[in-house]
Amino acid sequence: MSIIRKLFVANRAEIALRIVRTARRLGIQTVVPWHAQDRHGPALAEADERVELHGTPPVSAWLDIDSLIRAARDSGCDAIHPGYGFLSENAAFARAVTQAGLVFVGPGAEAIELMGDKVSARRFAVQHGVPVTPSADEADDPASFAERARAVGFPLLVKGAAGGGGKGMQIVRDPAKLADAIATARRESERYFGDGRLFAERFVERPRHIEVQVFGDAHGHVIHLGERECSIQRRFQKLIEETPAPGLDPSLRQRICAAAVKLAQAAGYVNAGTVECIVSPQGEFFFLEMNTRLQVEHPVTEMVTGLDLVEWQLRVAQGEPLPLTQEQVRWHGHAIECRLLAEDADAGFVPDTGRVRLLRWPQGPGVRVDAGVTEGAPVSADFDSMLAKVIAHGATRDLAISRLRQALADTAMLGVTVNGDFLSRVLAHPAFGRGETDTGFLERHRDALRPAELSEAERRALLAVAALALPEPAARSVAMPHAAMGAWRN
Repeated sequence: MSIIRKLFVANRAEIALRIVRTARRLGIQTVVPWHAQDRHGPALAEADERVELHGTPPVSAWLDIDSLIRAARDSGCDAIHPGYGFLSENAAFARAVTQAGLVFVGPGAEAIELMGDKVSARRFAVQHGVPVTPSADEADDPASFAERARAVGFPLLVKGAAGGGGKGMQIVRDPAKLADAIATARRESERYFGDGRLFAERFVERPRHIEVQVFGDAHGHVIHLGERECSIQRRFQKLIEETPAPGLDPSLRQRICAAAVKLAQAAGYVNAGTVECIVSPQGEFFFLEMNTRLQVEHPVTEMVTGLDLVEWQLRVAQGEPLPLTQEQVRWHGHAIECRLLAEDADAGFVPDTGRVRLLRWPQGPGVRVDAGVTEGAPVSADFDSMLAKVIAHGATRDLAISRLRQALADTAMLGVTVNGDFLSRVLAHPAFGRGETDTGFLERHRDALRPAELSEAERRALLAVAALALPEPAARSVAMPHAAMGAWRN
């Protein structure tokens, strides 16, 4: 058994803070890296130590394997937690960490190579009787990839083999646009994951995106912690996630969760992972991919189970058995998460940048905020646009929705445009309330989700109320630069 005494967090923003807080509760010291363009990260104030990274562009600092491992060893760490994104699903990184004599808090390199790679994972799923959609693999013959992709049929989804989080994905309905889609997907995959390999699969119209949280240990035990519904997406990136999936047939839920555990067991999987599926309107499910890491949306699972998944990751990485058996897992109520992004959702999800001039997070029963930004911090285009996750839990789905809408209304951020109002309108939509969600929800209800137009008098009144609600020093500092903003939204 390898006891973790000092942990290097090879990530940034809210997930770095999330890991630091659990490690501190377990008595584990933490070291958090930072870049000059990201020196306001909230984890830096709570970590035991900080170490500066260098790189141009800044994102490259979190992709430099040698630099990260050297920083971890120089600071006396005995383990590295990769968080999510960046190198979290990079088998070379996992292997280099263990070769350096450090504990990698995640699955082994072999499991990442097998299940973290979309191409090999699909082949593995087929071998174990888990259904997949028709596809074409570039690795079989790169020269004929486009031709074989056409043979799969349209609509077609072109994806990066090592991708995730919606990066490196292109949907193609017009055969004439396939070449451009392949070039774009390859470019994005190389930029975000350092791997330009692609594959293409038949795109299922109006699917639900259902995923299962699995956990394995080094003693051969694998269990699931329930499913999550992640169908509210824009540009293949999730915006709202919830558990349990509303209206999912119990027998279908059982089959999906059983298939997820079956795959993880067959792979000898250790630590946290997520098996993702799509469910057709006819009730068929198809294996999509496996994310060999902790997910952005893990808080909703924590809210309904009462478990700390980062703690489970650290304990399993030390060689401990899973804390619970499948029969001991209990679920309570409903939880929903919204991703608060620096973007103007009403202008086509255009990213925004600036400096956070004022920041107020919500509080209340069942409300949780995992924030990656602080007041006064710059928001640039150097990193992902997610600034925070706002989560609500309730005994029922209706109560969780109500609490989350209130939490979004109580969130205030000036200086950067965020998508809070848009998310609130999605939550308020009658179809969402009925659980009628699929990955085409936002596009199908685009007109109904547009904001109501405000008159000039209403704009002025809202700004006046906002200014009066602020403490006097804050009102003085915010009023002048934002006097000409026009309408502002939380």
